[in-house]
Amino acid sequence: MGYRSILKTVYKVSDFISWQRSGSLELSPNFQRRSVWPHAAKSYLMDTIVRGLPIPIIFLRERTNLETLEPVREVVDGQQRLRTVIAYLAPNTLRGFDAKRDGFVVKRIHNPDVANKAFGELTENTRKRILNYDFSVHVLPSDTEDREVLQIFARMNSTGYKLNAQELRNAEYYGVFKKLMYELAYEQLNRWRSWTVFSEMDIARMTEVEETSDLAILMLKGLHGKSQPTIARTYRENEDRFPEGTEVARRFRIVMDKIEDTLGAIVKDTVFSGRVLFNTLFTFYYDEIFGLGSGLQKMKPRPLKGNVALAMQRASNTISDGDLDEGLAKALRGATGNVDARRTRLKFLKRGYRSV
Repeated sequence: MGYRSILKTVYKVSDFISWQRSGSLELSPNFQRRSVWPHAAKSYLMDTIVRGLPIPIIFLRERTNLETLEPVREVVDGQQRLRTVIAYLAPNTLRGFDAKRDGFVVKRIHNPDVANKAFGELTENTRKRILNYDFSVHVLPSDTEDREVLQIFARMNSTGYKLNAQELRNAEYYGVFKKLMYELAYEQLNRWRSWTVFSEMDIARMTEVEETSDLAILMLKGLHGKSQPTIARTYRENEDRFPEGTEVARRFRIVMDKIEDTLGAIVKDTVFSGRVLFNTLFTFYYDEIFGLGSGLQKMKPRPLKGNVALAMQRASNTISDGDLDEGLAKALRGATGNVDARRTRLKFLKRGYRSV
């Protein structure tokens, strides 16, 4: 099969609904996985469609039913996306539809305008927008054998980077904590870039979202060791509700603004442009302004006392020169996310701040 034989086109949601009604859409051929999406993932997809945002390409294989002479469109990749859409718009057309497993509504956290409404309860304009949504589709020719389809799957899954921990969390969680972390990280995009804390590849792979999540945990739990299980648990425990979210967001923005106000012009020229020491810098500012372990009741930020810019510049110079005691040197290499290493680095900045 040559690359040129694949038809690249678009089909509307209404096309897939029509094919499902007529029985000419095969959602679960032998090589497809069964539907396993949680309700939150389905809600997120429908919000994406309502907003007219793009989703990954759907792969179909067209064949002809030799008895009816009608075309049959087998879903090679995209079964869960299409099953979600059909379950929302026309659940009675799905074979084996189970209301508990397949039924869902859009969550308020994803889209308050359509939350908790069935398709028929949406406004006429919203229903039209959904039905007219274009899926990008690649259609494999009818002579594509199952073996070749499996080879396509293998190539799709073997090229590119292995997913990192944050990319995996992005695919697993759809709730309140995740939404806020992505919003906060995105708000600071220009700063991440101008401070050179994250490269464009880091941002593309959501590393700044992971760092934002870790800083939120700092506010929730105080000084802690960074671990992927801890971050994942925080996403899971705050999937449906995150009552501290408003205060966490407020404090995060205040600290980032204060870093910008006092150090913004020089961050990129200091050691704090590195991820490890930026975390320490944020922790230092947070402790001075709000206090580690202060709880998350709303409180007025405390003013910084002393010349924080001078203190941080001196600290950066000391680290760059390498004139360090063994404890600090150890905290700057090896397991830098360890809670003891984080505590040592924080104490170093606080000593320097008090001395100016």
